[in-house]
Amino acid sequence: MLVHPMPDPIAIHIGPLAVHWYGLMYLLAFAQFIALGRLRIKQPHIAAVGWKKEDLDDMLFYGVLGVVLGGRLGEILFYNPAYYFAHPADMIAVWKGGMSFHGGFLGVMLAMYLWGRKRGRNLMDIMDFIAPMVPLGYAAGRLGNFINAELPGRPADPSLPWAMIWPNVDNIPRHPSPIYQMLVDGILLFIILWIFARHSRPRMAVAGMFSLLYGCARFFTEYFRVPDYEVHFGGITISAGQMLSVPMIVLGIILLVLAYKLKQQAQAPVEPVAASKS
Repeated sequence: MLVHPMPDPIAIHIGPLAVHWYGLMYLLAFAQFIALGRLRIKQPHIAAVGWKKEDLDDMLFYGVLGVVLGGRLGEILFYNPAYYFAHPADMIAVWKGGMSFHGGFLGVMLAMYLWGRKRGRNLMDIMDFIAPMVPLGYAAGRLGNFINAELPGRPADPSLPWAMIWPNVDNIPRHPSPIYQMLVDGILLFIILWIFARHSRPRMAVAGMFSLLYGCARFFTEYFRVPDYEVHFGGITISAGQMLSVPMIVLGIILLVLAYKLKQQAQAPVEPVAASKS
């Protein structure tokens, strides 16, 4: 049986400045966005529609604002509003962790919409472009959660080789749920989506595939995590994370259906118009 190592959440001290592991994971996420974005721009079907390296830096600035503001607001409003409204000073304490992916997702969509208006690009073209770069950034965030000993898992069978005791919670063996989500929702999703996006797809297809796969993966891995809270529908109990993932699954299905339906319509032969007799 394993025991969570409970590392110091502060990675390094630079004079009076404390650099937290959680913040470093976000820097890693933004760095991989640039690195993967440069690889993606080299793909022929991406270069053909005019994406350039200069777009990445400008887009990253908007994206960082969307992730941080949306992620924090999502954490406050979706998961623990009572605590944060009782402790307003903690609303800005992002170094302690507590960032909602679903809130960050909405924040990025808004940020990309504003960037697209500035650059004259369609929002769905932007989302198709950035979707394959998102999962590894998410994986880095989940690693930060694990280092901070956040998001403990549900109790696990002690015979499970990787069952882990979280000393900050109790002495019960638990699933290391942040690691599950890092591997499944992050790394596995990245591999599938990167392969899918290597070839030209109709508008909305890559974004739709991301939304569908992430929603399904998150719904599954939430079963191993202690829920922030649970909701009940028709005798079925689901966690907050699962509830927020359902709209992403629905959105993904809608986008994929629309993408391929519009492609089919565009490829349909045009019936010639019969000449009228005078």
